[in-house]
Amino acid sequence: MLSQLTPAIRQYLVVTGNYWAFTLTDGALRMLVVLHFHGLGYAPLEIALLFLFYEIFGVITNLLGGWLGAHLGLNRTMNAGLLLQVAALAMLLVPAAWLTVPWVMAAQALSGIAKDLNKMSAKSSIKLLVPADAQGKLYQWVAILTGSKNALKGAGFFLGGALLMGLGFAGAVASMATALALVWLLSLVLLKAELGKAQHKPKFRDILSKSPAINILSAARMFLFGARDVWFVVALPVFLAQTLGWNHSQTGGFLALWVIGYGLVQALAPKLTGKAAGKVPDGRAATGWAALLTLLPGLIALGLLFELDPATVLIGGLLLFGAVFAVNSSLHSYLIVSYAGRDGVSLDVGFYYMSNAMGRLLGTLLSGWVFQLAGQGSAGLQACLWISLVFLLLATLISIKLPRLQPAV
Repeated sequence: MLSQLTPAIRQYLVVTGNYWAFTLTDGALRMLVVLHFHGLGYAPLEIALLFLFYEIFGVITNLLGGWLGAHLGLNRTMNAGLLLQVAALAMLLVPAAWLTVPWVMAAQALSGIAKDLNKMSAKSSIKLLVPADAQGKLYQWVAILTGSKNALKGAGFFLGGALLMGLGFAGAVASMATALALVWLLSLVLLKAELGKAQHKPKFRDILSKSPAINILSAARMFLFGARDVWFVVALPVFLAQTLGWNHSQTGGFLALWVIGYGLVQALAPKLTGKAAGKVPDGRAATGWAALLTLLPGLIALGLLFELDPATVLIGGLLLFGAVFAVNSSLHSYLIVSYAGRDGVSLDVGFYYMSNAMGRLLGTLLSGWVFQLAGQGSAGLQACLWISLVFLLLATLISIKLPRLQPAV
C-alpha cells in the first residue's frame, strides 16, 4: 500500500507522523507538569512561570533553527527535536526531591527547543514536497498538518491526565520517553536525507528576513498570538477555577476540548476561506479575518462588565473566538509557507515562528501580570481582554500591508 504512494506523499506521512507523536507528548507533558506541581501546592502564576523558559527558548530556537535547517537539512533538525524531547522527558525521571523549580524550568527549556525545531522542520518540509504551481494543495496540506497538530495537543492534555492517574508521574514520563525514542529511531531510517538543505549556504546574518511580505506577516503573527495568550494562559484558567468554581478536571477538560475543536476548524479552514471555489487566500483574507476576530474579546469583556452570566459569556465567547482564531492561524500558516523561498525555506519559516514565539512569550507574561495587577476575578480578566483587543487591532492594521495578489490554484 505505502509502496504505491508517491515519494512526496510518503515523506509527508513521515513528517506528519513525527509531528503528531511529538505533539502528543508535548501536550501530555504540559498537563503532567501542571497537575503534578499543583498537587504539590504551587500557585497558578508559579506554575505558569515553569513554562517561561519554554517560551524564551522557543524564540531563540526559531531564529537559529531556520539557519541550521538550511545548513544541515530539515531531516536532521526534525530528528534533533525528537531526541531533545526524549532528553527533556528523561530529565524529569530523577528522584522527586530533585524536581525543583530551576530543574523543571531547565527541562522545559529543552522541551521548548525541541518543540520549535520539530515545528519549523515540519512546516518547512511541506514547501518542498508540493510543486510550486500547486498553491491549493499547499494550503490544504498545511491546514491538515496544523489542524491535526492542535487537535492532538488537546488529546495530549487528556493523555497526560490519564497517564498520571494510571502510572504516576515517573511512570507517565518514562512511557512517553520510550515511545518517542522509538519514533526517533524510525524517523532516522525513513526521513529523506538532505531534505531542505539549501543549495547556497546562507550566512548567519541571513537569519533575519529580507522579504517585506514575511516581515509584515511576522509582525501580525506576533500580535495575533499575543492576543490569544494574554488572556488564555493564566487569566482564563484561574478565573474558571476561582470565580466560576470549576475544579481542575472541569477546567483542564474544557480547555483540552477547546484545543481539539480549534484544531479541527484549522484543518477545515481551506473550505471556509474559498478553497472549494478554486481560490487560495491572500493578504486581503488575512486582514478580514483578523478584523472579525478583533470584535470578540471586546464583546466578551462587555458581557462581563455588564454582569451577564459569566459562564455563558465565557463559554460562548471562547467557542466563537476559538473558531475565528483557528481560521486566522491556518491562513497565516499557509501564507508563510507560500511566501517563503524554496531554497533555504527554513530561514523564512524560522524567522516567522520566532515572531510567533515572541507573541506567546509576551502574552504569557502579560496574562499573569495584568490579571494580578487588575485585582484578578472579573476585573482582571476584562483587563486582559481589552489588551487582547488592542493586539488584534494592531494585527489587523499591519495585515493591510500584506500582498493582495492571489496566486493561481
